[in-house]
Amino acid sequence: MAAVKHARTVGISDHFEYLANGEFQGYSNEVKEAGLKLGVEIDGHAWADEAARCDADYSIYHCRNQDDDYRALEKLLAENRPVIIAHPNALGTDLNRIPTECLIEINNRYIWRSDWEKFYGPFKDKFRFVLGSDAHQPNWLGQTVALYAASLLGVEEYLVF
Repeated sequence: MAAVKHARTVGISDHFEYLANGEFQGYSNEVKEAGLKLGVEIDGHAWADEAARCDADYSIYHCRNQDDDYRALEKLLAENRPVIIAHPNALGTDLNRIPTECLIEINNRYIWRSDWEKFYGPFKDKFRFVLGSDAHQPNWLGQTVALYAASLLGVEEYLVF
């Protein structure tokens, strides 16, 4: 990703559950050696405690509409690093329960999964938004759809770093 210089890439993250069994430090070293910020993608409350202890520059959090996921979010925020709520429209996240210091992702890959104007619209003045592509699938590397949705919503892309 560093060589491609995709979308002003300054950081990269991967799913913490894939790195939790002793793989995180090697991953961290590789990301930092590439000159990138280190993110950790956390799939709900089950991984939040362990991921919060990692030396990362930012967190991307999958917050489903479950009390345990909202409680775990507080632990991540206590680490004083940016927390991005990943594709909340696809995960059923209740944005009314998300603290305003969180960043909300509009993601190319998931924007179409709901009536995104209805989902995000009421919150456009409450949160800062980051626009995400999705490197899992090369077809989603661009940000065209996320940029389009943000434009129609009237939100400006927030650059974390």
